[in-house]
Amino acid sequence: MPQNQTPLATADSSQQWQQWDQQHVWHPYASAINPPVLFPVVGAEGVELELSDGRKLIDGMSSWWSAIHGYRNPALDKAAQAQLQHMSHVMFGGLSHEPAATLCKRLVDLTPAALSRVFISDSGSVAVEVAIKMAIQYWHAKGQPQKSKLLALRNGYHGDTFGAMATCDPVTGMHHLFSDVLPEHVFAPAPISPPGQTPAQEELDQLGEMIRQNKDTLAAVILEPIVQGAGGMRFYSADYLIAIRQFCDDYGVLLIHDEIATGFGRTGKLFACEHAGISPDIMCVGKALTGGYLSLAATLCSEDVAQGICEGEAGVFMHGPTFMGNPLACSIANASLELLLSQDWQANIARIESQLIEGLSPARDIPGVADVRCFGAIGVIELEQAVDMSIIQPRFVEQGIWIRPFGKLVYTMPPYIISEQQLQTLCHKMVSVIQDYLS
Repeated sequence: MPQNQTPLATADSSQQWQQWDQQHVWHPYASAINPPVLFPVVGAEGVELELSDGRKLIDGMSSWWSAIHGYRNPALDKAAQAQLQHMSHVMFGGLSHEPAATLCKRLVDLTPAALSRVFISDSGSVAVEVAIKMAIQYWHAKGQPQKSKLLALRNGYHGDTFGAMATCDPVTGMHHLFSDVLPEHVFAPAPISPPGQTPAQEELDQLGEMIRQNKDTLAAVILEPIVQGAGGMRFYSADYLIAIRQFCDDYGVLLIHDEIATGFGRTGKLFACEHAGISPDIMCVGKALTGGYLSLAATLCSEDVAQGICEGEAGVFMHGPTFMGNPLACSIANASLELLLSQDWQANIARIESQLIEGLSPARDIPGVADVRCFGAIGVIELEQAVDMSIIQPRFVEQGIWIRPFGKLVYTMPPYIISEQQLQTLCHKMVSVIQDYLS
């Protein structure tokens, strides 16, 4: 047996694989020198995660916002099993299959009317890369190759790959270490007017002037509509989106919406852009697309964008992931969309929002808490100082809940199937741990 190979798949190997994990597995945003405390999961069902020691945790994160139907959902399990009887994967270049075609039709039917073409990819970051390439290739085909920059928003977050990193906030977006090698884009101030409030005219004028001044080099404006996610969990006015749509039309700039975190009901609308009643030229979706079962994402665009690209020098869109259109993932995505739309999901999101507002509001009175805000099935407690993960994470686990804070933000995006009692417990424990942590 090779030196680094150890027999992990044995009945009594739980401790062994965990030790091996600590020594060799590099986890996201974690140190390989001082690895984080890990909580080994051996099962998941409904909204609960089961740890190797038998403890069960209410999952307040939906596995990074994706498992909207919870775990081991019968409809999604059935879809996966049925598709495995035919094929798990086949290349999408030169071939096609019904699960992908059906999924693309559903996405076109569900998204704003202007979006008529769908490019399937592997993950949210890749969907953003695809959107950026679409915008740049579009203007190149139009004989304006100088239009290659993007205007993004401060406090925005669009992913961890290089093109996506370049559109994240260069200061708060976790990627400042790469600033010397990333493309330089234009950044507008983050929206400050909350949902339901009309933005100040000065704010909109400043934004419009930035787009006007850079219109000759801007390929597109890219933003997360209504909710800025990992860049700060911030909520803002739908009127801001309406203004940006108009500015893009006025100055000949494409508009990209990153709906990877907000898509499929999380904000109370199927897609967050519906709060403003507008359509982008390009839209990215992912995360909840398969209900958290497999990695899958898509980038949709208008017919004008698709035709413009294909009338250019290349004659085709220059991108093609190996696992594009994976039939197993597409079949599960179809089942997930059917399941979501078969329910009164809007009433359910309203229920979750109401409970989050009530359940998290006591945190406002805790010294050291800067803000408490909720929107749709998203609840956020913002602290005045960044949390110490090595201290606060185990305390959440001890209380029987799974919450994964970052920076100053302790937040929840629970699965849509969470019960009133489970959500009440989740909120109470979040507030209790924060109060104890800050005391």
